[in-house]
Amino acid sequence: MAVHVASPRIWSRDLQKAWSTWGSRLCSQSSSSTQPSHHPRTQAEKAKRRQAREKAILSSDVNDPGLLWSDKEKITYTAALVPGEKKDTTLPFPQSYSPEYVEFGWYQWWEKQGFFRSCDAHAVDKYFSFCIPPPNVTGTLHLGHALTVAIEDALARWRRMQGCKVLWVPGCDHAGIATQSVVERKLMREQGKCRRDYSREEFLKQVWRWKDEKGDEIYHQLRKLGASLDWNRACFTMDPGFSSAVTEAFVRLCDSGLIYRSEALVNWSCALEWTQRSCLAGLFCLFPVISRKWKGEVAVSTTRPETMLGDVAIAVHPDDPRYKDLHGKHCRHPFTECLLPIITDSMVDVTFGTGAVKVTPAHDHTDFLLSQRHSLPRLTGVKRFDARERVITALMERKLFRGKKEHPMSLPICSRSGDVTEPLLKKQWFVRCQEMGRKAVQVSERALNVWLHQVEIIDWCISRQLWWGHQIPAYRVTLENSKDTEEQEQWVWGRSAAEARQRAAVKFGVNPDAITLTQDPDVLDTWFSSGLFPFAMLGWPQQTEDLKQFYPNSILETGSDLIFFWVARMVMLGRELTGQLPFKQVLFHSLVRDKYGRKMSKSLGNVIDPLDVISGVSLERLQEKVREGNLDPRESVVAMEAQKKDFPKGIPECGTDALRFALCSYKAQGEDISLSVSHVLSCRHFCNKMWQTVRFTLATLHDASLPTSLTNAARWVRHTVQQCERGFQSYELHTVTSALHSFWLHSLCDVYLVNREKQVAVSVLYHCVSISLALLSPIMPFLTEELWQRLLPYADSDGTSRSLCVQPYPKTSQLEHWCFPKEEADFSLVQEVVRVARLLRAQCQLTKERPDCERTSSFC
Repeated sequence: MAVHVASPRIWSRDLQKAWSTWGSRLCSQSSSSTQPSHHPRTQAEKAKRRQAREKAILSSDVNDPGLLWSDKEKITYTAALVPGEKKDTTLPFPQSYSPEYVEFGWYQWWEKQGFFRSCDAHAVDKYFSFCIPPPNVTGTLHLGHALTVAIEDALARWRRMQGCKVLWVPGCDHAGIATQSVVERKLMREQGKCRRDYSREEFLKQVWRWKDEKGDEIYHQLRKLGASLDWNRACFTMDPGFSSAVTEAFVRLCDSGLIYRSEALVNWSCALEWTQRSCLAGLFCLFPVISRKWKGEVAVSTTRPETMLGDVAIAVHPDDPRYKDLHGKHCRHPFTECLLPIITDSMVDVTFGTGAVKVTPAHDHTDFLLSQRHSLPRLTGVKRFDARERVITALMERKLFRGKKEHPMSLPICSRSGDVTEPLLKKQWFVRCQEMGRKAVQVSERALNVWLHQVEIIDWCISRQLWWGHQIPAYRVTLENSKDTEEQEQWVWGRSAAEARQRAAVKFGVNPDAITLTQDPDVLDTWFSSGLFPFAMLGWPQQTEDLKQFYPNSILETGSDLIFFWVARMVMLGRELTGQLPFKQVLFHSLVRDKYGRKMSKSLGNVIDPLDVISGVSLERLQEKVREGNLDPRESVVAMEAQKKDFPKGIPECGTDALRFALCSYKAQGEDISLSVSHVLSCRHFCNKMWQTVRFTLATLHDASLPTSLTNAARWVRHTVQQCERGFQSYELHTVTSALHSFWLHSLCDVYLVNREKQVAVSVLYHCVSISLALLSPIMPFLTEELWQRLLPYADSDGTSRSLCVQPYPKTSQLEHWCFPKEEADFSLVQEVVRVARLLRAQCQLTKERPDCERTSSFC
């Protein structure tokens, strides 16, 4: 079975471009990657772009007045309503649209009625299943997450209205690094204690207590966004069932030889998070290395003199003419008196410093690769800052220090603590990605050829030095009277300690009682458990009914920034552990950025809570949220200045439907989305247009009966149904919103409402409004439900209609009797005549009153 990709921007249908793109970075990206990150832009370029954006924000000559708006009357639903009961839609129709009034009560009723549960669906042979990309449990959703929810919920509701048995599974990720960091800061702030002041069990209790307090915030946001998730199947990656699946996956991969243990460098940080930032600090030190056979010295460039005691070689470029005569010779270390070989390697940058660099494998990722290429030893030293001062002092005392100067460089900075992270040589568990990649790529012969011949796949380090997460189910074995050393360590793995003990007894041929087991204290990379989500959420490894019905998932919809972190790993793990690809189609959407082009990020303070757009928020509260965050002081200043300029009066109440409609109106598979709250506000005006149209329609329905025949004008709705049908089938929701917006404003309001044949007008209004509400329902569920329920008493219904969200979605095939190509072609002329007439009326300032002949003498 092949995976089809719905985004033409990222993947072609045959996966050729996708796999070649994946392979070049597959498994090399990680929060504690053992390899240096490679980005399209250098750190200096990123710093320059960031500084330019900050300057634009802080500049005082910006003339943009920001978002301007006026307060609207808030109308609330005041009737008594038990949560889960249906609203009374026979109450008087409010004069204007109010999101708070419209959205009140509907979601609780939908949920209680079981409309979102797949087990309650009537379909028996049509299935549609997928999962929400599990957000981190550490915080709240922002507008980037809201885009994901809007797209996925529209697809889920559309398929449900088509009669499919829909399973959309909610979930949260335990986010090992982020969660542990948040809890550690909380304990230090409130109790003055760090993690090491607790036992592991005590600390984990603190984390679970925090999760129970904060974990429901995301689910509350999802409900407010109208997400029609099957809440009975909500799963958390640290739940017992999911944890069992993680353990099973690790054991199976170990048994098949796809997981192994090896020594490698990790980026060590007390705050347990590693990112790259540009930094203009550092030393450019020169020191001599005396050659035994060559009189003179080699000046070596380094920004890390403190690592000198771990040096094992000097490296130069093979084509550097300055060192041609030194190839293969040795130098004497100025401190240890050891002989260091002078090696040649093309990795050396001849333009950096003197062109000669020292090699310290245990303290640098590039040097570690050089040690692998040239079979060099690896030595560890003392802590960095102590070593730096001692080494520079010793160099000066020996008169071997040749000076220093400022040198721009990139330093790995911990995004949580601001401290410089350090490489640490440590034994780790790795996944062999080459073989797993070969199996996954077999879905396409062309992709297979491209991938295998053009890319190099790097193994994936899955060890994390944390306490919060899935502790690695591997055990170090100590036998009686044995000399177990770090170099000769022995390991087994198992689904439990008892199983591991039995495995060790068989492996080493000893009595189980003669074995001492010590479980690896590290936990698995969060992406390892997330990579199992499509099938672990359905009960794997047990062969549950859910797994049989809904796996592989019908589609995966996610942001394009997760291709390497999540999607690639799901494909490999799914193919290896289940024998099938985890999903049949993949749909990527673009990233949401602010008006300055910056990706929405908590570390920048530019994220917007979707609930603030739905319910409105003051500028003061927005700035209070920035101050509550863990931002760098400069980032905090930039964030609050941007808020002052963008939202001088705060953000108005826009409502869920307006936000969803605005998000779906962007071309998700195009360029990155620069979301404007003013666009959301304009969508609220569209909601009010719909409200007033139905209000007018209800007023006319009281005095007229509905004829069975329709005029030629009503047949035009068939074209809109066709556009919506095509848009959903191609996952281009922006074409659906465009078609419905245009139809409602320019066909329904501009043309139909001016029809003077009252009986015909009522018929046109009723049928067009009813069909339009059904077409809009997947995207604007609250408003369409409210309006449809008020129209329901006038429908020719058998009394079984309950909710619009489970009504059949309009189909072109059902409207074939409205197919009149000639009339549809003629109707465009009618629309144009009406448009021009309205334009002339506006230009001449004509009103419904009789015109003043003196003022309009030219027309009298």
